[in-house]
Amino acid sequence: MTKSRGLPLRPPYPPMEAQSVEAIPQGKGWQYEPKWDGFRCIAFRDGDDVYLQSKAGQPLARYFPEVVKNLQRLAADRFVIDGELVIRVGSELSFDDLLMRIHPAASRVKLLSRETPSTFIVFDLLVDSDGRLLTSLPLAERRPLLERFAQGNFKKGGGIRLSRASAQRAVVDRWFASVGGALDGVIAKRTDLDYRSGDRSGAQKVKKLRTADCVVGGFRYASSSKVIGSLLLGLYDDAGLLNHVGFTSGLKTDQRKELVKKLTPLIAPPGFTGRAPGGPSRWSTERTEQWEPLKPELVVEVSYDHVSGERFRHGTRLLRWRPDKAAKQCTMEQLNLTTTASALSLST
Repeated sequence: MTKSRGLPLRPPYPPMEAQSVEAIPQGKGWQYEPKWDGFRCIAFRDGDDVYLQSKAGQPLARYFPEVVKNLQRLAADRFVIDGELVIRVGSELSFDDLLMRIHPAASRVKLLSRETPSTFIVFDLLVDSDGRLLTSLPLAERRPLLERFAQGNFKKGGGIRLSRASAQRAVVDRWFASVGGALDGVIAKRTDLDYRSGDRSGAQKVKKLRTADCVVGGFRYASSSKVIGSLLLGLYDDAGLLNHVGFTSGLKTDQRKELVKKLTPLIAPPGFTGRAPGGPSRWSTERTEQWEPLKPELVVEVSYDHVSGERFRHGTRLLRWRPDKAAKQCTMEQLNLTTTASALSLST
């Protein structure tokens, strides 16, 4: 048994986040990393105790027992690392297989951990093996410390990997050209800044798809039958109010029926606490003003084309459910995309 000595960081600890932009920033002072398509995770190890924390601050260890064991096998017995949990299927990363892990039955999770083992891809070191807190150091100093930590601890085939990083734009363009397989996009981080817990000012992210994580604040039944017709989407503003920003209705027939069981127990007013659907509009009909409010517990990721007046101009496309994200993390800030550079070159 390895004795617990205590860590300078304790969960829940909000991870540093990134602002969505339309193009990769250029110039000196940026470090580029792949944006992996997985679950964000901060891992705390103190002796034999390992704690995995989701982006929303929730425990993940029971869903990823193989990751806990892999972390316990590392030579260092005291650290805090930040990274992404992924599951590789062939040459791609499978988000669906990650979602399957969020299951109440321990036996089911144990089986999946053997059949589709996950990998923890690490991109930051917050507490080193000596118990030293590194969050106040700039990234330019943290990254070399992480690389030395990885060299001494991460073994080939051990389920823990160091995420790549580069300051070379040509390398980043090659990464971005492969988005859609293993990658979800590209992250650019300021090398002169410290680790900013719960803040987006030190990093920017670029995706090929314009996507947003939204709260399902309500729904409408289909006009022809008692199945779900559309999900009403919401985002929180700076005042903490949940505003209606659009809808998604491209649901398959079986989804429309299954969602009735999923959503009905969550029906409760008010649903939206800020701008609500069904307000006065020359396009409104009696049916469009009828909707069911939901407790703000469910999060979905949707893709969209345009934003107008802080709303999606057209209907969005449902990409996936995000049980790993907290509703309060779904903010209007996602729609305030900033162009930081010229059009992205996809040259290799």
